[in-house]
Order: sequence, then C-alpha cells, then structure tokens
Amino acid sequence: MPLISDLLEDLDKALWYCSLDMASGFRVVEMTERAKLISAFVTPFGLFDWLRMPFGLKNAPHIYQRLVDNALYGYLKFGQRSASNGPIDVFKDGEPETDRRPSILGRRSYIDDILIPATSWGSLYTKVERLLEACDKWNLSISLTKSFWGCRKVDYLGHRVSIDGLEAQPKNLESLVNIPFPSTLRAMQSVLGSLNYYSRFIEDFAVYAAVLYELRESDFFEIGRSQLAAGDECSNEGRWTEAKVAFTMLKAKIATAPMLKHFDPDRPPVIVVYASKWAVSAALIQEYDGVYHPVTFTSRTLKPNELNYGTVEKEVLALLRVLDVCYTTLASREITVLTRHSTLAWLMQSRGLNGRIGRWAALLSNWTMEVKKCERGEEEILGMLAASITPRGEVEEMLIAISPRKDCRLKISMPPPTVETDEELLVASFDGSARIKKKGGSFSAVIWKLPEWTIVAAESRYVHDLTVNEAEYNGFLLCFELLADLDRGRVILCGDSSLVIRQMRGEIDCKAPGLQLLRHKALEELRSWPSHEFLHVKREWNQSADRLASTALQSEKGRTVVAEEDRQDLMTLNRLDELLKPKQDGQLARVTAITRSARRIRHEPEVIQEEIVQRIRIQRIVQAQDEERWIVNLKTYLSGDVLNLDAVEVKMCAKLAPEYEIDENNLLFFCPMAKRESEDRDGLMRLVIPETLQQDFLHHYHTSLEGGHQGIGRTYQRIRSRFHWIGLYRSVQRYVGECTDCETGKGNPMIHGKSLGNLHATYPFQIIAMDHIPSLPKSIKGNTELLIWVDLFSGYVIAKASSSRTAQTIAENYEECVFRRFGASEAIRHDREPGFMSDFFRAFSRIVGQKHRATMAYRPQANGTAERMVQTLTHSLKMYVAEVDQRDWDEYAERLTFAINTAQDRIRGNTPFYLIHGWDPRSTLEATLPVGNTGTRDRDPKRWRYKIQRQYLRARSAVNDRLQAAIQERADRYNEDLEPHEIEVGAQVWLYLDRVKEGYAKKLAHMWHGPFRVADVKTFPERPKDQLTIEESDRLDFDEALLPEDSWDGDLEEGEYEVEAILDVRSGRKTRYGRVHRQFLVKWKGYPDLSWVDEADLRCGAILQEFERNRVSRNRFDVMQSHEGKSDEP
Repeated sequence: MPLISDLLEDLDKALWYCSLDMASGFRVVEMTERAKLISAFVTPFGLFDWLRMPFGLKNAPHIYQRLVDNALYGYLKFGQRSASNGPIDVFKDGEPETDRRPSILGRRSYIDDILIPATSWGSLYTKVERLLEACDKWNLSISLTKSFWGCRKVDYLGHRVSIDGLEAQPKNLESLVNIPFPSTLRAMQSVLGSLNYYSRFIEDFAVYAAVLYELRESDFFEIGRSQLAAGDECSNEGRWTEAKVAFTMLKAKIATAPMLKHFDPDRPPVIVVYASKWAVSAALIQEYDGVYHPVTFTSRTLKPNELNYGTVEKEVLALLRVLDVCYTTLASREITVLTRHSTLAWLMQSRGLNGRIGRWAALLSNWTMEVKKCERGEEEILGMLAASITPRGEVEEMLIAISPRKDCRLKISMPPPTVETDEELLVASFDGSARIKKKGGSFSAVIWKLPEWTIVAAESRYVHDLTVNEAEYNGFLLCFELLADLDRGRVILCGDSSLVIRQMRGEIDCKAPGLQLLRHKALEELRSWPSHEFLHVKREWNQSADRLASTALQSEKGRTVVAEEDRQDLMTLNRLDELLKPKQDGQLARVTAITRSARRIRHEPEVIQEEIVQRIRIQRIVQAQDEERWIVNLKTYLSGDVLNLDAVEVKMCAKLAPEYEIDENNLLFFCPMAKRESEDRDGLMRLVIPETLQQDFLHHYHTSLEGGHQGIGRTYQRIRSRFHWIGLYRSVQRYVGECTDCETGKGNPMIHGKSLGNLHATYPFQIIAMDHIPSLPKSIKGNTELLIWVDLFSGYVIAKASSSRTAQTIAENYEECVFRRFGASEAIRHDREPGFMSDFFRAFSRIVGQKHRATMAYRPQANGTAERMVQTLTHSLKMYVAEVDQRDWDEYAERLTFAINTAQDRIRGNTPFYLIHGWDPRSTLEATLPVGNTGTRDRDPKRWRYKIQRQYLRARSAVNDRLQAAIQERADRYNEDLEPHEIEVGAQVWLYLDRVKEGYAKKLAHMWHGPFRVADVKTFPERPKDQLTIEESDRLDFDEALLPEDSWDGDLEEGEYEVEAILDVRSGRKTRYGRVHRQFLVKWKGYPDLSWVDEADLRCGAILQEFERNRVSRNRFDVMQSHEGKSDEP
C-alpha cells in the first residue's frame, strides 16, 4: 500500500487538478473458484458464494490496489490463458502484458482515490483521455457524482490540494472540534489517532499530546467514579486540568491549522528546531517573498532516559527527527538550521567526539547543513516568520499549564526504614508466584508485630488465571485485608517484587491495564495508613512469605496459618529482623576517608547460599524445557491435560510417557523402565536437558576444570549418569571432536606396547604405581616437579606439586598424600628414577612394610599405568595453563585429579572415586540441581549401609575380572600390524612439531598444529636397482680370489701383530686432564699369551666394535636380571 505522504508530494508546479473516485469499488474484481469456496457464507435460505470480491475481506484492498496500479502503469491486459473460460486470477496468470508506453499519470492511487495534477489544461486533457482508455480496457468505472474535474482546488484523502499549498480538510471537522473529553482509554486512543493523522499540520503536536498519552485505564476509572459520586463532571477538575487543557488546545489547533506550502526544490530548505522538557519538535520552512512559510511539522515525545539530556542534545534529537521524516525531500540538498544555542554549530565542526554525541555527529556527517545561531534570540527571525508559526516564548508560557508527569529514569534510591529500640509498629511482608502453563497463581501475606517479632496473621490464597505481577499485587492487597482490624499506626510494607514497590512509590509507570486497576486499589488502601513505608528486599530475606506462596502454588489451594507450630516455622525462616535493626543509643557514625587507591581495593564477594543458586538454576532449566515443543507436550500429557493435544501428539507422548516423570519443581526426568527393579546406587531419574542448555552442560563436563578435557567415553559416562537428552552420545562425540584444545594438545603417535605386566592388584591400594613429571617451569610458588601416584586396582590418581625430587622430598610427599589417607600398600611400582631407587626411600618403605617393584631399564611399558596417567594429566594440564611463561601450572594440577577420579573408566566399568569410597561425589553443577537426591534413599542407616556394601563388593569383583581380561587382550594385540594411513590432496592434516624454544617445558607445549590443507603429495621411489647390461660371457677373465676381503681396518705395518680377539676391558691410567684410558685384554693371532693393551694402541676397529656391542648387551641383561632377583630384605 502506498504512503499518503508520498501521494501528496511533487504538487508544487500543478495548476489544475482532478480528484476521481472509482465506482463499484471492490466488486469489479471477479472471484476465483477457490476464493468462492473460502468466502462462502450461510444464511437461513442456504449457502451463498460471492461472484465478485466484497468489502470486508482482509486482502481485498491490496488486490484492488494492484488492479488499479496495473491500469495506471499502462498495462494492456492479463497474459493469455489456457483453453479454460473460467474467471481471471491475477495471481495465477502472472504479470499482465504492456504496450511499452510510459505510465499514464506518473503516480499511484490510494485504493480507489486517484489524483491527477497537471501544469496546463492541455496536459490535464491528455492524462484524462489516457486514464479513461485504460479504465475501459480494465473494466473500471468512475463515479461522476464523487469526482471533481478540472478544478483549481480539490479534496483528496482528507486534504485540500491547490497551487497555494496543502490544507487539512477533515470530513466532519465540526464534530471533531466539538467532541467532549473522552471518558475511556479506548475513546482517547481513537481521538488521538484521528488527530495524529493531521500531525503534520499541528505545530508541536507531541508537546501538547504528551500528557494525553500518559493517561491509563486506572486514571479514567478514577475520574468516572468521582463523577458518579459527586454528580458533577468537574468535581475532580484539579486532577485533570493538564489533560483537559491540552485536549482543548489540540482541538483548537486542528480547527485553525495553517496551510502548508508545497516543497519547492528550487528554494533552500530551512529547519527550525525546538526542545521542551518532555518533547522535541521541528519545522521545515521555506522563504516566499521575505517570509518563512511552513512546509511540514514533526515532533515526538522523549524517552525516560532522554529526559536527562541537555537542551542542545534534545535539539539534536529534533534535527534527527525531521531529517528522518523528510529524508526523500531533503536528501542531497544544502540545509540551513536555525537554533537558539551555538553548541549545535560546534557539534557540526568538532572532531573529538565520543559516546552518543559521536554517534549523532556520524549520522549528521552525510548532510550538508549550515547551523545559524540567532544572536538576538528569536526576535531576529520573528519578523520573517509567517503568522501560522507560534513564537517559542508564547509556547513555553502555554506549556506551563499542561506539563505531563514524565520523570527522569534516574532515581535516588530511598534509604531503608529504621526502627527505634522498643518501638511498637507493624511489618507486612508479601509474595506472589504463578505458573504460566497451568494458568494459576498464589500469593501470601504475613503480619509481624514489633518489637517482639511475633506473627499477628498469616494467610495464602490460590487463584486461577493469574500472572506473576498480578500475584504480587494481590499479595500486597492481602496485607491490607489482614491489617484491617489493627490500629492505624506505623507500618512497613516489605516484598521482593521490585516492580510493585517502585510502582507504588511512583518511580516507574504502570502501563499494563490489568495492573493499573490493582495499583489503584492499593493506593486507595494506603490512604487509610498515612504512616507507611516501603522496603524492597531480596527473596532470601522474604522466606516466610515465599514459603506460604510456594506451598499454595504446589497444592493449588490457600490456607490460614493458625497452628503455633506452623507459625514457629515461619518465624524461623524470617530474616527481616536482620534488615530492620533498631538504632543503638550513643552509636557514632563512622566516616571512611576515600583515597585515590580506594578503587583498587578488592572486596571479598558475599557467599551465595546454596538454595538460592539451586532455585535460580531450576527456574532456568524449567524455562528452557518449556521452550521445546516435545517437552511441553510430554509434560502436558503426564499432568493429565490431554485435551490440549492433538491425536498425533497424544500418540507420540503415549510412547514416551512410561520412561519420563515430573517432580515437584515441574522438571522433566528420564527414568528407564528396564532398570527400575535393580538396585541402582545413583538413582534412576536423570534430568532431561533441553537443546538450549546442552552446550552449557557439555562445557561443564568436558572443558571446565571439573571436566578436565577427558575423552568421548569418559565425558559421555559422566553426563549420562545424571542427565539425559536425545542423541547424547552424538552430541558428546561432536563436541569433543571439535575441541581445538584436545586436538592441539595430543601427544605424538605411539606404537602399542605390551600389557601392564605380571602385577595384578586385587583390592584398592594393594599396589601403587609412582611416577613424576620433571623439569616443569618454576611456578609462582616455586614448584618444578609434579609427583603422581596411581592405584593399579581402581585407577585412583593423586598428584602433588613439589619444588624438588630428592629422596627425602618424595618420601615426605608420599607420607602426606598417600599414607595418611589410605595407609601402606603391599608394593609400589616405579621406574628407575634415582629418587625412587635411593636408599632413603627404600628405608622408608621398609618402615611402612611395603616392597619396591622397579621396572627394567628401557622398559616404560612395565609401568604403563603411571606412564599413561602422566600423559593424561599432562594433556589435561596444558588445556588450562593460561600464562605465557607457564608459571601457573601448579594451580590446576592437583585440582584436575577430581575430574580424572570421577570420570568413568572404560576398563574397570566404574569411576575410581567409587571404587575407593563406595559412593559417587557431586560436582558443583549437580550440587545445585535436584539430581541424585539422597532424600529418596533408604532412611534406615544399617540397611542402607549393607546395601551400599553389597553393591561395592559386587563392583570390586567385576573390576578384578575386567582387569584380567584387559591384560590378556593387550597381550594378544601386541603384535598386530598397524593399518597404513594414506594422505590425499585436499585432505586436512595436523602437523606434529616437537621442537620447543629454550626455556619452555616440552611436556606443557602443544605439539600438534593446524589443521592444514594438503596441496601436493610427493611419492618417494624405492631404492633403485641396477642390472648388468652385458652377459656373463662378455666379462673379462680375472681371479676373484686375488681380491682382498672387505675390511675397514688398515693394513698391518711392519712389526705389527694381528688381533684375534678381545676378551676383557679395564680402566687404565688417568691423564693430567682427568681422562681415563681404557685397557683391553687381547689375544694375538698365532700366540698363546694374553696381554693388556691401551685403547690408543689398538688398530682393530671391527673387533673392538663387536666387543663393545656384546659387552653392553650383556651388562644390561645382567643388571635387569640381578635387580629382579634381588631381595628387599635387609
């Protein structure tokens, strides 16, 4: 649909006008077969179909507008139809054909109203002829009685158009001027809509109408009741003076609306801006014969935050408003702006602006304008203004009587009320809550008597079709019902609803129609309590009223608290006495001197109570569940409200319902039917997580410090034990697979080694594996080593950061972290680290009665559990090291063991924490959610202990079987070949670089980089093989026996003997520089005697290398054998 303001443009050169009104209206358009069926109607005489489009259809104006536009654009007819002779469908047959001629009028119509402007009589004649020809082709008729032909002035769309300008011409101006002050909000809105249609003719329209826009339903209710009570319309004149004066002024302005000049593109445009306390306005004017005449007026009211702006800033808003409304008219033109302040001119020239001033300057930078300040005020241009423009001074005088109740958004918060010692007064606390899905709400009120803080009355109620804010207001009104029979003394009204308290104080407006009536009733009740005060408190301080309202909401019925036991419970929950503390006599005020360094002081945060965090998270999950369609349908089905579901939804919910339940907090839980008969230690109910919160849970159980960047299996098992959603494993797999930290932090590819060895633990902490992560960067606490102990039975890991790895330090850390908590073990497994092999640590082990089982040299697979845990902890640790110099690693090392110990172990089938303690811990997320609640377990301690013990023994037995099977499986898989991995062009690969700059720890560095795209693949050929090109018969004859044997030993010189074998070696003499010359026991070829010869005198490199290789191999084997067979007994 076209804009009316666009149809009234480009009329400055026209001398003659035709205003035409089409005949028959929408009935010109034929109905399609489908439209006939849709628009059919039933009468007592039968079913009738519309053959032509009637009035009242929703899309009828748009279809008729398109039909007339096609005719005015010069189209000939619709496209050719098929053999069917049915009615024409403009949407089904596409766009009509054209005769390639320009538009008939060069402008559009507004539905059936057409305006034809022309600069001469001949031009008007030509346009009318072409229009009549087009109407004949399109079967359109023009009403002669409603049309005006060849006039100097015509009425068009409520306006009178002429060469002189544009005038407001309402159809019933007399009734609009004489209309009384509306008595209802809907009537006021209707009148303001009619006046707003002519706002371009009313100067400062928003300035006068602001007070009328502020009226609410409660205001009309109050004046209506006062008129009925007094029988006089003017009985409450003082309260409604501003609104009625403004209403009268607006009616007078529409009756005396000025004529607006057509915008002349040849004349320079001028803008006059004006800003009041609550609205801004601007006028676009042009000069005619030395006098400025208005072209259009525009204005708007200010928002609450804009009320704080200065006058210059408000003038900028007025300038931006007129530039936005008249953008098509003023674009690419030089504009002159008249203002009473020079700051606006500075704004156009300044370059160092920021904030909102900078944004406004950026918006105005596209315009070419000159800002002029009136040196002598408005008197400088007052003589040039037309009589229709009101001087600003007179406007400000008239606005004194119609000032609205708008107020700034910034409010000075009122101090909390205080009480005197032994002062007798009443305190009323209220609360309200509601459930949107069940369309019901509850509210409560508790009356306290001071100074004893005893309960005078307490009551709660439940009402259907109640919102949360309405419930809060009803709780506020309930306070006055309970206070009705008490003395009218001092009363303090407390509640946790900021909206109710601030609206009752008048700090914010009450705009909701339902709340306006409730607020009006509350104001009436407050009049009977002249000495009243308000106190807004947080929910944790209003626990008494909150408990009553929550109980009524759950049971869907209210109650009156009469029993003394129930009142004692409410008094226990009360914390208002901590806020309303009486003043101490002689108390001195303490004044703290604030210095420049005060802002750098860090204050300790307040401790947030667990029940508050739990309530907030429950509300967030309930809200997120209610946003998913299938969860809402399933909740509705489980609550028995099947009538609100269709057949398909009921069928789907019937399949899912046996495995889901709803708790008292309206949370949906998953409870599989297959395991309900089993004794599950964790409980069967798993909280259903909606899609909007799944990423948060994945982040907590994988990326956060409690997740520790564990793998897919461990992350899946941790989430699965407490929570549930459809496609959980795929979500975990995708999230972990896309984790960049996990990809870049992996170690280099390793070949599978042998099994764990012959050490097999049968109970917790029977055998402990020990290892360490050396040469870490020196942390802020001075630590450079990380000691690790792993229980071979459960996989439980303990870590301790240390500043050294001496034998004494290792023994002290072991005694502190392992021995004090779990006692001595039978054996401890470790590699051949000097600190582990020292006599000091062996003596400590003999004292506690445990044996050492050191691995063989160059065999880290024998201590595979500890070695693998070193990799796991290193991989997890590098994910959280944030400092560039890696000096914060010890802040996370020991804390990460919780994530590892509470993760599901694939081999053992349980968490290490449970295999040690017999119960599973709760994370910080699970502690604040109603999952794994111990309240549902057996209350008998003895029976519960036996049940837990039986489950624990069953789990230990299963772990033994799983460990034996895992050892055998690894041994069988040892010699399996690895499958080749082909790299193709275009594939994405990760690049492994193990070179680390000096000063950084290689274990904490990310070795993998990328991913990179493969651009080219080079294939390296195998070693070339040359073939002889001649036959054997063509070779030259020579005796191969004459060739010397292949040897890299030099030829013997004269007097030199040949070495047959080297039998032994010993340390010889030392040089002056401390170098030791070795001597070898040599057997000479052809001589029976043996002799010791210095290494420098031997010239038998091959024999010497063979001797060294055999000797090292023999010594390594002897060391390993001797160590394994060595006893630990003294």
